Amino acid sequence: MPHKPNQNSPVILVPAQQSDADALVSVRIEAMRESLERVGRFDPIRARERFLSGFEPRNTRHIEVSGERVGFVVVKHHNNELLLDHLYVKPDAQGSGTGSAVLDHIFKEADAAALPIRVGALKESASNRFYIRHGFQFVESSEFDNYYVRQSVSETSG
Repeated sequence: MPHKPNQNSPVILVPAQQSDADALVSVRIEAMRESLERVGRFDPIRARERFLSGFEPRNTRHIEVSGERVGFVVVKHHNNELLLDHLYVKPDAQGSGTGSAVLDHIFKEADAAALPIRVGALKESASNRFYIRHGFQFVESSEFDNYYVRQSVSETSG
């Protein structure tokens, strides 16, 4: 039985290397499997190809709690905004506040740069509620995804 990370352990973001690609793909597939199976779109080979085609280590960080890698996050600078491209936490580490702690890190970076953050979420995914709860505003939807934006704090307090 995997142990839940301790609530009080700090969440650390560690830069990824090119050689981490396979490990990151496994985390992504593990984290997305349930949402995608529910809509009949689970295809590990396609998920792997899509991830590797856009993988840029400089935008990718491992999420570590108590020295254990529990997920990863990808943030890209894109047209005067930050694109939160991927945020995956392994199922056994979900619900422990890890995702919220990662968002805190990213919010600080975005606010320091005075940039809004854009994120997409599968329509059927629980991540929609997660992003709304953290202050993202719904902006549009596509066939499979909803898109949200969080304005930087410096923009809203002016």
